[in-house]
Amino acid sequence: KAVAERSVEAAGVMEDLLRAAPDRRTFMVETIKRLEHECDTITHEVITRLDRSFITPLDREDIHELASKLDDVIDLIDGTARRAQIFHLGEAPEGSILIAQVLKRACQELSVAVGSLKKNQDKVLPACIAVKRLEEEGDSLYHEWLGKAFEGNPDPMLVIKWKELYDNLEKSLDMAEDAANVVESIAIKHG
Repeated sequence: KAVAERSVEAAGVMEDLLRAAPDRRTFMVETIKRLEHECDTITHEVITRLDRSFITPLDREDIHELASKLDDVIDLIDGTARRAQIFHLGEAPEGSILIAQVLKRACQELSVAVGSLKKNQDKVLPACIAVKRLEEEGDSLYHEWLGKAFEGNPDPMLVIKWKELYDNLEKSLDMAEDAANVVESIAIKHG
């Protein structure tokens, strides 16, 4: 759950980063990097404890896969933030902010799903379904705004930079959906 919560925080910072003036983004990139490092530490601790523990309420393989998928989400958010800094991106197109908002909502639903696995099974599947719907919403935004990036006679370098950012935001949503699929599988198996 701690990794899922940090993913929500990182997705929120990602949205803030895209809204911020380019010269104010460094702190946000560093904040996301710190959250990503914390998630790496937590994931390592979970896996180490799994290796030492004889009895877990859930299958070891499921816990390992879920920890890995949750880590993938924040890794992609971190990579996206770093690219925004490396590319010296200017003002963000509205589409990137909209996709970041969807990503944040998907991470929030994922956090609900993960947090409800042991306490409230009734919340797990609706949250997983919400993540899948949000991933589809993100896909639609991705296609719409990527198409807009090519309209008219755009600067090719800007198109390349923003295309990569859009790609990474969309991949982050795909990873959130993958994690939700793992949570759903665990819930069904142990429900």
